[in-house]
Parts: sequence; structure tokens; C-alpha cells
Amino acid sequence: MADRSTANPSCGPIGRDNGWERDYAAPADFDLPMYVGMPTFSKLPYVPDPAALGRRRADVAIVGAPFDDAVSHRPGARFGPRAIREATYTTGSLHSLQLDVEPFEVLDVVDAGDANIVPAWLDRGHAMIYRKVREVAATGAIPIVLGGDHSITWPSATAISELRAPGSIGIVHFDAHADTAPDDWGVLAGHGTPMRRLIESGAVSGRNFVQVGLRGYWPGAEVFAWMREQQMRWHRMREIEERGADAVIDEAIAEALDGPDAIYLSIDIDVIDPGMAPGTGTPEPGGLLTRELLRAIRRIVGQVTLAGMDVVEVAPPYDHAEVTAMAAHRCALEAISALAIRKRGGTEVRFTSPR
Repeated sequence: MADRSTANPSCGPIGRDNGWERDYAAPADFDLPMYVGMPTFSKLPYVPDPAALGRRRADVAIVGAPFDDAVSHRPGARFGPRAIREATYTTGSLHSLQLDVEPFEVLDVVDAGDANIVPAWLDRGHAMIYRKVREVAATGAIPIVLGGDHSITWPSATAISELRAPGSIGIVHFDAHADTAPDDWGVLAGHGTPMRRLIESGAVSGRNFVQVGLRGYWPGAEVFAWMREQQMRWHRMREIEERGADAVIDEAIAEALDGPDAIYLSIDIDVIDPGMAPGTGTPEPGGLLTRELLRAIRRIVGQVTLAGMDVVEVAPPYDHAEVTAMAAHRCALEAISALAIRKRGGTEVRFTSPR
């Protein structure tokens, strides 16, 4: 809503001659262009304090994890959260043409700020991400975490798993890579290992993992043997090519609903073909269309209980036109819109602890 400003009483004579003392419309911050003011996600209110977030009873909270100390190839994802927040031309109350809903009119969505990250301190970074996500999720808001490299999923999903206990969460994981390596050159917490760490720690059961979009030439035999032992389920890109994206997503949803009480959705932006999302640390040719991924997110969030979500591996230095960050922004926005549909239909999307 636009508020009217008053004429400037301190305007000097030259200012008055130029007409600068006139009464101009002054839109609220939420309605200003995206490039004006603080770069929160879609210009949403900035609520970094967990106590204030709890009093507000927000439905969804955006969290930044500007961390890329665990990458194995191209760094730059530490700049992802800010780029994702800014990568939109839309402001104010939005209308989804895909779902016919105005998500910010149905849901209370805020930006809870970033985890307290400093460079070159891997274990501290993971600890700060764990604490930030846990304190946000403890308010009942659904965290949508903007990464950062994919190692952030280990602390983020762990925080939510612990809060949801004794209930269980499953992982629906879109990625070109399984991220189940035993280590990255001896580093247990690298961005190629978070899903193995989640399972080995007991935060999530392997049977409750569903992966979509695997492809490329990364090491396979021993990794897939371990995944089979954990009863993980996955869908390679060749399945999508042969059966179509909708058929594979239908199966992934059924698998995701097989046991867990809620789902954590992890989106590595490299699941999209690098022709459409070049700004990532480990690009793999032959991926999903952006359209296919966004449709999949809407369908999954529209059918399962969402406990949390992350969008990771956006590395802006490799993308001069911001298209990767725009795709990541839209991933989060599609999930928010699908949550709005659920709430509009009478489903509670906030989490209330059973204890």
C-alpha cells in the first residue's frame, strides 16, 4: 500500500524552484523496486530475532547460509543467499499464475537473516547454520534455507529432524549428484558427503531418502552399494528421459510418503541443465528443465507436509546474467505458493511440537 508523504518543510529556495518540495507518493518498503532498500527475500519483513519471530508466529522464514568452505571444485556459493534474495523484479503482493494464489496474502513470510558465518572455519560454519535453523524452526515457522554449498544440508536437516522427534522426516533430494561420498579427500563434512552424514548420524533413515536427477560421471560402484545397503531410493536422469518428469515425480512423492511424517526438500541447483543454470560449483550437462523442476516442487509441497527446505550451490560469479539465482529464487517462491494453497484449503503449515 502506498502512503502519502508530506511536503518537505525544510526545502530551500532552489529546491522549491525545482519543485522538490511537492507532495510525492511514498510507497511502503514492501512495494518499492527490488533494487531499493535492504535486500531481503522479495522485500519481505526482516525478522532476525528468534523471540520476535516466535511472537509473530510466521508461517515461513527465509534463512541465509552464506557458506562455501566445503566445496570440492568451484567456490562462490557463499554469495548465493544474497544473489537469490535479489534475483527478482517482483515486489509487493504477488499472484501465482501457476497456482492462482497470492502467497503473501495467505501466508506470513519473513526473512530471518543469515547464520553467523565467518570464512575458513568449516566446523564453526556448520554449527552456526545448525543453531540458526533450529532456533527458527523452534518458533513453528518453516525454514527455507538459501545456500551456500550442499554441505549445509547436514546441519540444517539435522536441526529440523531433532525438533520434529519423535516424528520422522524424509529427504526429497534434487541433484545431479547423490552427495553420499564417504569423504571429500579425507574431509568428512564436504559438499559431496552431507546425505551420508545425515544417515550415519541417525538424523534421517536411508529408507526415507528419495533422490531425483542423478547423472554425470562421478564415482559410482562403491557409493551405490552403500546406498543400497541403506535402502535409499533414487531416480537417475535417464528415467526422466525415458518415462517423463511427471511419472518420476509421482513415484518420488509416493516414496516420500512411505513412512516419514514430514519432508525436508533439498534442491541443488545443478539438477537443472547448466545451459539454464550455469552459476554452480559442479555443473553437469543434461539436466532438468527449469520448468520441470518448478512443477515438481509445486506438486511435492502441495501433497506432503513440508518440514523445511534448502536451495543450494548457487555460485553467482559464474553467471553474468543472474539466471541461476533467479531459478533458485523461483524454487523457493514456488514452494511458498504451494504452502499457501495448503493453508488456504484449511491445512496448518506451521509446526507445533507434540511435546
